Amino acid sequence: MTDATAPADTAANGQTEPTQGQPAGPGFRIMAQYVRDLSFENPRAPESLRIEGKPAIDMGVEMNAAGRPDGLFEVDLKLSVKATGDDKNAVFHVELVYGGLFALSGVSPQDIEPLLLIECPRYLFPFARQIIAQATSDGGFYPPFMVDPIDFAAIYVARQQQIASGPAETGQA
Repeated sequence: MTDATAPADTAANGQTEPTQGQPAGPGFRIMAQYVRDLSFENPRAPESLRIEGKPAIDMGVEMNAAGRPDGLFEVDLKLSVKATGDDKNAVFHVELVYGGLFALSGVSPQDIEPLLLIECPRYLFPFARQIIAQATSDGGFYPPFMVDPIDFAAIYVARQQQIASGPAETGQA
C-alpha cells in the first residue's frame, strides 16, 4: 500500500475527469428509498378477477418534498390507482407513498424546488411502478397493472401556473 494518490483519469480528449471526492457540479445523491405507506384492496375478490373488458382507471399523482434539520431532503411520491368495472363497482384500489432521502450538492436556491419535485420523483418512479405492479399481480390480476410513465416536469409547470393564476386563498375566522 502507498500513501501516494493516483493521478486523475484522463478522457480521450485530454481533459481531466473529476475523480471521487471532487465536486462534479450541481447534483444530488439518493441516500435511501423506502415504502412509507402501501395499501391494496380487492373488495370483490374472487369475482373481481373475472371481469370482462378493461376496467376504468382513475389515477392520482402527488409529490411532496421537505427539508430536514440534517440538511437532507425527503421526497414523497404518492400514487393512487382505482379501477372500476362497467358496473361502477371497485375492481381494485392501490395507494402507495414511496419516499426517498436526498442529499443536494451545489444546487442554487432557485433550482432546489424543481429538482426536488421533478428530478427526484423521476428517479423514484420506476421503483414505485414496480411495487404497484407486484401488488396487483399478488392481488390476482393478470396482467399486472403497469403505471404509464409520468411527465413530472409537466405536472410541476401546471401546478406553478395554477398557483400563479389562482386568486389568493382567504382564511376563515
